[in-house]
Amino acid sequence: MPEINEVAPKEVEKLMNEEDIIIIDVREDEEVAQGIIETAKHIPLGNIPEAVADLDKNKSYILVCRSGARSMNASKYMDEQGFKVSNMKGGMLEWEGEVIVD
Repeated sequence: MPEINEVAPKEVEKLMNEEDIIIIDVREDEEVAQGIIETAKHIPLGNIPEAVADLDKNKSYILVCRSGARSMNASKYMDEQGFKVSNMKGGMLEWEGEVIVD
């Protein structure tokens, strides 16, 4: 099983400006309500299997959760489906960039 690439939150901030990077937040609704990375798409972890059908395999994805554990599970799943994925190390607990609160 290939290792999933892990990206530090600071690195994610730099990558956000690149066209083909899509950030997916896999946290639950109530967690996201407390703040989400501005450009992130919210797809709760349980919805990932059906949501991947609508995602573009030519793009790169960075998955995010609260601590990095759930997003790692989602990263492994998406990797098995043929997506280019990275996991944000430390999750939102270590994110220091901008967030938008709903």
